[in-house]
Amino acid sequence: MKKNLADLQFDEGEMLLIDKPYGWTSFGVVTQWKKWSKAKIGHAGTLDPLASGLVIVCTGKWTKKLTALLGLEKEYLAVFHLGATTPTYDLESLPENIKDVHHISEVDIHKAAETFRGEITQFPPIHSAIKQEGKPVYELARQGKEVIMKSRTVTIKEFEITKIALPEVHVRIVCSSGTYIRSMANDFGAALGCGAYLQMLRRTAIGEYRIEDAYDMKEAANFFGSSMNAKIIQPKVDVL
Repeated sequence: MKKNLADLQFDEGEMLLIDKPYGWTSFGVVTQWKKWSKAKIGHAGTLDPLASGLVIVCTGKWTKKLTALLGLEKEYLAVFHLGATTPTYDLESLPENIKDVHHISEVDIHKAAETFRGEITQFPPIHSAIKQEGKPVYELARQGKEVIMKSRTVTIKEFEITKIALPEVHVRIVCSSGTYIRSMANDFGAALGCGAYLQMLRRTAIGEYRIEDAYDMKEAANFFGSSMNAKIIQPKVDVL
């Protein structure tokens, strides 16, 4: 159960569920709460800037529990945009390879969805924080250097099509830790033969912890009597 902000004991140790705003980095969220709490702080797993939703932050003695939280199952709500691809698999780069999608039926979409349930193999995006030669691969990719990504097996417990409004396909995904939803969007488009990228992503659960119990950043800022200072990352194309 979420505590009142006035009752939080940051130095003693707290586990905070935070609703990360769209455009913020996970590091930016941690930095902001560190200023408010003035305590030792860390977070359990990152969330891409162009995604919103649940991030778990621990303070004080609770930072020792962060490792145990990293492997928990995740739930996401996402929108796949069919008929184009991007180098980053999301809107951090510009769409390309534009194709018409009106010939794709709901039957085609649901049939493709069946192949994304259970254990699947995926390649993480080359624009990701995975390290190669001691550096995040996105740095190497931006420098034009060769990036070699290894495939990984992940488990998709649930892959539910919740709405189809071409070129958008709305999905709810429950998956194992380490799953790249950006890669799923790209692979989903490849399965349909039209390409796709991740247009929207919101993390709604980490294990038993849910977004409904998370602290809102603006409400927290009002409570602490502070402004929020962060570099906001904008999408290359505003399609939302």
